[in-house]
Amino acid sequence: MKSKKFMTMAAVLALSTTVAFAAPHEGKGGKFGRGGRGEFGARFAEKLNLTDAQKAQIKTIRQNFREQNKTFFESSRNTFQQFREAKQANDTARLESLKPQLEASRAQMQQLREQERTQILAILTPEQRTQYEALKAEREARRGQRGNAPRGERF
Repeated sequence: MKSKKFMTMAAVLALSTTVAFAAPHEGKGGKFGRGGRGEFGARFAEKLNLTDAQKAQIKTIRQNFREQNKTFFESSRNTFQQFREAKQANDTARLESLKPQLEASRAQMQQLREQERTQILAILTPEQRTQYEALKAEREARRGQRGNAPRGERF
C-alpha cells in the first residue's frame, strides 16, 4: 500500500515538475525565460544602468539589424533545418553537402553580430563599456565551467 502511494506521489511530482518547466515564464520573455535575447537584454541593461535614451537607441539598432538581415536569417534557418533533417535521416551525403553552407552562414552571422555589438558599444559610456567587458568575461567563464563550447566553436 505504501509503495503504491509512493509511486503515485512520485508520478505526480514528476508530472508537475515537467509542466512547471514547460510553462511559459510570465513577464520574462525570450528563450528559457531570459528577459531579452542576446547580450543586451533587460538584465544587462539593468546591470549597466542604461538610461532610457540608451535603451531606446539599442532597441532601434536591434530592430534595424533584424529588418536588414531578415532574408539572411530566413535562409540560414532553412539551411539549418535541412541539416537537422539530414542528420535525423542519417543522410551523410546531404550532411556533407550542407556543412560548407552552414559554416559560411555561421561565420557571416558572427560578423553581423559583431557589427551590431560595435554599434551598441558606441552608445555606452567608457564606464559602461568597462563594466560590459567584465560581465562578458564573467559569463564566458561560467560557460566554460559548465563545459559549454566557447562562442563560435559550436556545431
